[in-house]
Amino acid sequence: MRIGELAARAGVSVRSLRYYEEQGLLTSTRSPSGQRHYTDGEVERVRLIQRMYGAGLSSRTIAEVLPCVDSPSERNSDEAFERLVQERDRINRNIDELVQARDALDRLIDINRAHRARLVRH
Repeated sequence: MRIGELAARAGVSVRSLRYYEEQGLLTSTRSPSGQRHYTDGEVERVRLIQRMYGAGLSSRTIAEVLPCVDSPSERNSDEAFERLVQERDRINRNIDELVQARDALDRLIDINRAHRARLVRH
């Protein structure tokens, strides 16, 4: 199938598919005229890539995890597992930092609210 059909079937933009190829996440064959052609299996691959992006993974991390899909083995599975755990831990650290920032902002809002109340009373 051509790139437009893959995009429609996978629910992504043609631009996304081109980006996935640039990042080494997706491959195609080329016709003599240079048009990209994909197999039916690429639909599920694109959907998997989309799920990984949705989970907060970068294209670099996705590329590190995809060997588990492309060449299933105990080693590739273990490496993918470890990488995914690292990413979850990174996201948890980011969440902790965001919670601290939100709490600090809440304190500033409370200070501002009290200050505004004093201004209104005077």
